[in-house]
Amino acid sequence: MNGMKTVILMTLLTLLLVWGGAAIGGQSGMFMALMMAGVMNFVSYFFSDKIVLAMYRARQVDEAEAPVLYRIVRRLSQKAGIPMPKVYIIPDESPNAFATGRNPSHAAVAATEGIMRLLSEEELAGVMAHELTHVIHRDILIGTVAATIAGAISYLGHMALFMGGKHNDDEGGSPIAGIAMMILAPIAAMLIQMAISRSREYSADEGGARLLGNPMPLAGALRKLEQGSHMIPMDATPATAHMMIVSPFSGGAMMKLFSTHPPMEERIARLQAMRLNG
Repeated sequence: MNGMKTVILMTLLTLLLVWGGAAIGGQSGMFMALMMAGVMNFVSYFFSDKIVLAMYRARQVDEAEAPVLYRIVRRLSQKAGIPMPKVYIIPDESPNAFATGRNPSHAAVAATEGIMRLLSEEELAGVMAHELTHVIHRDILIGTVAATIAGAISYLGHMALFMGGKHNDDEGGSPIAGIAMMILAPIAAMLIQMAISRSREYSADEGGARLLGNPMPLAGALRKLEQGSHMIPMDATPATAHMMIVSPFSGGAMMKLFSTHPPMEERIARLQAMRLNG
């Protein structure tokens, strides 16, 4: 169900991009939007992992430097039948972790120093199983493409604002559509991107629990991470928030639609239900 939801949301996001280009520039604007998204996706596909690892000053480690983490990742990747990802440590006391890389052959997992100190070995294994499931499902690529398309739509909105709502009547541009592009399209794109991210988190929770063979270590880890991330906030950027196992940002009930992660209580409840259902 989560997979079908992702396909539908990605289709909506792409259609919104095409409509946005057409709204401000007719047919030529539509082609411009597609070309811009294509270039941005190409760059993101090949370089986003290096950019985000450098952004958080992540340092690659071997088994001698991080024996527990390295052993966990090796064991789980062998069990999952995927190549051993590169392992990184982030010099940050806020407890969090993420996976990056365009496919299982070019993947990396990163954990903060804070999460290494907070969790037990079994809970850390639950977190790494979650992250490796993102790798297996190619969620990093899906999330990157979704964020890139949403960014392109936002850029078109800014362009429409800069143009002052001007449009090309000869090529089918509409003044009403142009205004909608300025105001509504970037908000709609953000909502769709966030919904895609939440859907993939649920799938990674379930897949990670099955990979580990027990949902409870991940449930316990999520409970600790929710508290720990609030006590020690991470200096993260909104563009990379969807990659983290727990959101580095907090907000009230009105912000749930704009959150990259599902409600923590719902994630934990689903994991606990998996145990009850065997």
